Amino acid sequence: MKTTKYTYPAQFVNEDNGTVSVFFPDLQGCYTYDVTIEGAAVSAAEALELYIDVALDNGETLPSPTSIKDVTVNNGCVMLVIADVENMKNENAPVKKTLTIPKWLDREATNAHFNFSGVLKEALIDRLSSL
Repeated sequence: MKTTKYTYPAQFVNEDNGTVSVFFPDLQGCYTYDVTIEGAAVSAAEALELYIDVALDNGETLPSPTSIKDVTVNNGCVMLVIADVENMKNENAPVKKTLTIPKWLDREATNAHFNFSGVLKEALIDRLSSL
């Protein structure tokens, strides 16, 4: 069975501006940040999942993870981050929804060549982020 879970060490760095940056020493270009350590941990898992998914889709070979004992960081901590690539794909799978909008709005949006699914997705993400 193909592996869909990957574990890599990450450096969580407390920045001067109050954010927490996350770097994966084994994966060049894989990094993220958040304003809290909890948020950074969630963002780290998401970044790792996306990085690995793209790398595998491109036929790249992933490097072996460095032992957590061999990773250090100043002004922060080191944690293992688990990426569940299959779960990420399942969570991002499209779900069909039926909705009703006024006729005039349908006409105007269609004439403007709006992608209805994309607009709804963006609006829902925006609304959820303001909760």
